[in-house]
Amino acid sequence: MPSDLSPIEKAKFTAARHAAGLIQDGMKVGLGTGSTAAWLVRCLAERVRDEKLQITSVATSTRTAELARSLGLTVSTLDEVMRLDLTIDGADEFDGNLGLIKGGGAALLQEKIVATASDRMVVIADAAKHVATLGAFPLPVEVIPFGWRATSRLVEEVLAGQDVLGHEVVLRMAGDVPLRTDENNYILDLHLKRIGNPQSLALALNQIAGVVENGLFLNICDTVVVGHPDGRVEVTEHGSPARQVAQIDLATTSNIFSDLGD
Repeated sequence: MPSDLSPIEKAKFTAARHAAGLIQDGMKVGLGTGSTAAWLVRCLAERVRDEKLQITSVATSTRTAELARSLGLTVSTLDEVMRLDLTIDGADEFDGNLGLIKGGGAALLQEKIVATASDRMVVIADAAKHVATLGAFPLPVEVIPFGWRATSRLVEEVLAGQDVLGHEVVLRMAGDVPLRTDENNYILDLHLKRIGNPQSLALALNQIAGVVENGLFLNICDTVVVGHPDGRVEVTEHGSPARQVAQIDLATTSNIFSDLGD
């Protein structure tokens, strides 16, 4: 492993390496989006190459699909596959109930569609993503570009009646223009600080005309795999306490960097 990797990147890699081991020959697998999920794609590609696994994958974003194909993975569409055995993805936050905030990578819509089309969802993360209460990370909401200002105003009105500490709604930008998702939509980032009732908020947001989907993933995640910079792996199953299950030997993982490239 390169010595210049930061502790947080080592933690992400550790979680991804362990989660890649959950994938079995013949599986149909959803591949998430983001920096931690990119490690998963690399780890899976290494296993497919070395163990000659037959895996069909469905990507949650264009950039994940491009990375997967560049590393030799077979990428299909969800319409072709229909149902997945497993989806592995990252998260911006997760709480003790395995509720998630996702969408920091602007792929929340496809991520939620793929996750809910899977028999099981596994989240890979570093320990900093674990929070007592969701909301410190801005909640992404994907909206139709048409009338987005009116939609934003309606979102603000909904927030006034919710158990949240902040009410700021910000259009996500890509330089001087609004960021566009793979579905050509906009993202509103809700700076809420704390979400007291995620279920209520998620339901209320999705009732607003113009809102496509929100970044609260509730009752979707089955397992969280947390990696640590020293190679320790902790796993939390829904309804159970976290437990250490593995120790990844980081000194023997150089092949993924030297052979697969970026």
